Amino acid sequence: MNMQRRWLAVPLAAAAVVSGAVSARNDKDSDEEQEIPFEEARLFFELNDTDGDLGIHGLIDGDEWKRLEIEDPNDVRMLDVLVRGRLRRQGLTEIFFESAEPPFDELAPQRFFRRFPEGIYDIGGITLDGQELDSEVRLSHVLAAPPANIRVSAIPAAENCDVEPLPSVSGPVIIDWDPVTKSHPTIGKSGPVAVDHYELVVEREEPELLIFSVELPPQLTQFEVPAAFIALGDAFKFEIIVRATNGNQTAVESCFEAE
Repeated sequence: MNMQRRWLAVPLAAAAVVSGAVSARNDKDSDEEQEIPFEEARLFFELNDTDGDLGIHGLIDGDEWKRLEIEDPNDVRMLDVLVRGRLRRQGLTEIFFESAEPPFDELAPQRFFRRFPEGIYDIGGITLDGQELDSEVRLSHVLAAPPANIRVSAIPAAENCDVEPLPSVSGPVIIDWDPVTKSHPTIGKSGPVAVDHYELVVEREEPELLIFSVELPPQLTQFEVPAAFIALGDAFKFEIIVRATNGNQTAVESCFEAE
């Protein structure tokens, strides 16, 4: 009888262990179900290849929240936003930030990337009614190469806006460049690069700032700036931004004069 009771006790204990495991798993699944992903959660690097500087940017959007945190791949908190007072009762839904971008002679790319390692960054928050918000974002050190062979109305673009004299163009102003297919040759890691889109930004700075911008699909590497915009000035600055599918951006700048 004793042997029988001992034998019977084994499956009962096992059943208790299994029951506890199922309960713990259900609790975990319940916790995960309660976490709400952000509608948009982006972290990315932006390189200004002309000026020689790097920064980290973030765009986070979702349900109304009263607290926001970002942890790096080593579980080190690098951002902690706590909303207080009237704004806490109202809540925030969207936040965009852009870090300082010191030149490379003050912060070399190698040191910059050590500050922000590759990997998964966890973005978490607390809604006004106490629910958890959570999204994960992967940061990569692979940056797109800068656009090459940039031309303005068939004239090679200036290396930067300090060049004298600047290219002078007339007629329709068409800005074109070679497709970007590779990673940056000297900054960040080498690796495959696919372009999500290009952005062309043209500015007239004087007497007051006017900006024209357009997003272009990856297969389109030229654009004619509207004549009505060119007619508003005689000196222009433009920027071509390459947005890779990994989220990182590489930008170049130049200037021209319109006759």
